[in-house]
Amino acid sequence: MSGISKKITLPLIVVLVLTAIFGGTLFFRSASSSQPIAELQQQLADIDAELETLADFSLRSSAGTTGYRSNPRLNNHSRWVQIDLDEPARIDEIVLVPVIRRTEQNGLQADGFPKAFRVILGTADKSEGIVVAEYDETQTLLPRIAPLSVPCQETEASWIRIEVDQLSLSELNQRYVFQLAEIMAFSGHENVALHQRVRAQNNRKDGLVWDKDFLVDGFVPYLMDAASGEKSRAFVCISNKDVHPVLTIDLGSSVPLSRLHLHAIEKEDFIPQSFASDFGMPRQISIEGATQPDFQDAKTLLELDLDKLHDLSPIMMWRFPKTICRYVRFDITDLRADPFDEENSLRLGFSEIELFADGKNVSTDRLMTANGTISPKDFRRPLSHLTDGRNMYGSILPIRDWMGQLARRHELEVERPLLETELNRIFAKQKITLGRLAWLSALLAAGIALTILVNRLLRMREVQAIKERLAADLHDELGANLHTIGLLSDLAENAKDEPEELSQLHQRIRAVTERSGIAVRNCTSMFSSDGLYKGLVIDMQRSAQRIMAKLEHDFSIEGEEYVDQLERHTCFDLSLFYKECLVNISRHSGATQLRTRLKISPQEIDLTISDNGRGLPEPERNEIPASLKRRAKLLGAKITVSTPSIGGSQISLKLRSNPRSRIFS
Repeated sequence: MSGISKKITLPLIVVLVLTAIFGGTLFFRSASSSQPIAELQQQLADIDAELETLADFSLRSSAGTTGYRSNPRLNNHSRWVQIDLDEPARIDEIVLVPVIRRTEQNGLQADGFPKAFRVILGTADKSEGIVVAEYDETQTLLPRIAPLSVPCQETEASWIRIEVDQLSLSELNQRYVFQLAEIMAFSGHENVALHQRVRAQNNRKDGLVWDKDFLVDGFVPYLMDAASGEKSRAFVCISNKDVHPVLTIDLGSSVPLSRLHLHAIEKEDFIPQSFASDFGMPRQISIEGATQPDFQDAKTLLELDLDKLHDLSPIMMWRFPKTICRYVRFDITDLRADPFDEENSLRLGFSEIELFADGKNVSTDRLMTANGTISPKDFRRPLSHLTDGRNMYGSILPIRDWMGQLARRHELEVERPLLETELNRIFAKQKITLGRLAWLSALLAAGIALTILVNRLLRMREVQAIKERLAADLHDELGANLHTIGLLSDLAENAKDEPEELSQLHQRIRAVTERSGIAVRNCTSMFSSDGLYKGLVIDMQRSAQRIMAKLEHDFSIEGEEYVDQLERHTCFDLSLFYKECLVNISRHSGATQLRTRLKISPQEIDLTISDNGRGLPEPERNEIPASLKRRAKLLGAKITVSTPSIGGSQISLKLRSNPRSRIFS
């Protein structure tokens, strides 16, 4: 590629490469974030997979107790509640269950849940206790409907205290209030806070809805909706009015029972409900345990009075002193009438009966029998469903696991939108970057096309320049040689009578002829000048001697030490320009004297050729001959032709020593 082609196309190529690098860098930088996209997507997939395994939020809609509530205040006040255990226990988790209210803007949300509080555990001899957890507004506990799980690392305690520093506003009246539906304290799987004594700094007792004692009654605002297990219908039967029904469970072996869970019949999932929440639930139950099947050693475990509607809940939990039992008998009295039966027949039903020993349900799949006073309502609700470990949503979970899954679901459902937002932000940024990259690609393609076009135009220009140079060099070199041959032939004609001089003239004609052949070959091989060009000064002096023949010639040079620093083609073109000047002077000037001045410096070349001939005709004075103009153009030089006052003509050529603007370098 020629010099000018390189000078133009190489910057274009560099620009295009830099554009491509910049575009790629921009894309990868935009795709990057604090975490790789693949990692964020995997986290999102892991969250979705884990959510599939967790219990869901199914909120109860039946009547019942709500929980604890302090008196509403216009200003924020500190509040506390304390649960006193009947005996010390090693507590490893505390669960706070919020009161849930339907809000105008966000639907169902926790109401009166504290924003900043401490959880303190202590014993009788440590009145100050130990702070096991502390929360403030920066931890964004709200909004929520899920319970809050507070790990305690197996801290021994005989009392549990919640101290609130920052209350929240109640949705009802926009007053500051402290509300909780339930507090559970787990030692293993045992809720040691169940039905314990509760103290409160401020307690609003409101009929059967609000009271501090409702903090530990085991009633929560959720229905147990596990993610696994097959559905199971509740047991429902019709009972004889004259004889009270009796249910008996054989646990298979004697175990230390300490807790009972009764699951009420789940209502149909219609809105509103088809019937009241006390449907099938007896008003009184006497529960006895024994190690003998005939109950000769029977001990009373619980006497339940469920007369009021607010005594009932989807899951009702009771604790009692540990009692070794194998057989458990439920003596049921005072059944409720079926409101859908015109005869007002008595109905009895439970969804599940759970008996616990050392925190584990030992009644699952155990044999359940009933006396002859009851009969199943239909074949889809057999007695065995009372101990199958399932409800109408699926498996029945341990209470601690259930609360833990709801708390974990809340954490994941808070985290998931944040991940989605981050991914959407990255994808939006990538979309913008891809648009920019598309524009950069279009620019790159246009640049490539432009480079190809420019390169093609440059090559065409080079071809044209080669043609012009070939024509100029052939004209200047061969023209000068032919003119020399003509002059030598004239001299030979005049020297016919002088053999020795004639022989010398013939030899000179022969040499010029050979030189012309070499010149033609060199011109067709891109002007290598091998064997033709011998050096600027020597070649100029030899040309003057050969072309000007008998003319008196004065040749001077200034700065000859800089000749070797000139480019080869500059010297060659300068030599050809000088030959063309000599030919023109020889042909047209009629001069008898010739003077050449060559001045070379590191910056400039100045060539002046003058003669004493008749000069240019008046119309052509100061007009540059076409052949000299063409050669000056190839040199990238400035040429002037003038007629001095003393007569003759003067040709001046000026150019930079190593010009960068020439076609060839």
